[in-house]
Amino acid sequence: MAKLYFRYGAMNSGKTTALLQVAHNYEERGMRILILKPSIDTKGNDTIVSRLGISRKVDYLLSSDENLKELLYKHKKNIDCILVDEVQFLNPKQIDNLFEISVMWDIPVICYGLRTDFLMNGFKGSERLLLIAHSLEELKTICKCGSKALVNGRKVNGEFVFHGEQCAIDGEKNVEYESLCGKCFMSKRQ
Repeated sequence: MAKLYFRYGAMNSGKTTALLQVAHNYEERGMRILILKPSIDTKGNDTIVSRLGISRKVDYLLSSDENLKELLYKHKKNIDCILVDEVQFLNPKQIDNLFEISVMWDIPVICYGLRTDFLMNGFKGSERLLLIAHSLEELKTICKCGSKALVNGRKVNGEFVFHGEQCAIDGEKNVEYESLCGKCFMSKRQ
């Protein structure tokens, strides 16, 4: 039986790079993959972009109201694996679709994304994955202080901010993110 995987980590933990490596591994063995990305993630438009400078066009940009089972039904016999980048932006129903695809269609679904936002609140897609994924794997990175990073601090114009919409895309409107350990995050927040 195939499984639904959730591989999460703070910014700069290598999530997109890992996804691209998995895609390469499947294709090197002659297997077929589909790469999905939520359309709300406008960074790279229809491309996933790693901070290492590697990128790849996605097969589908997903809108928030899209039924993934309906969208992917025509491909189910021709796909060996589904890879999802920025999965935190999917809604719980879409996560349920991915679970059903993995279990009923016997296609592994490997999702990559953030667990929490810049205020340490959960993303709806990530919260659902934490409840139903067969496998959870944390991808790790470090804070400037050298401790394990846990949180994504948001900066606007180079200054940390602790208000605003949950979704603000890295590199747009002077927004950037910094991976922080809990202690550094709390010290910046005070």
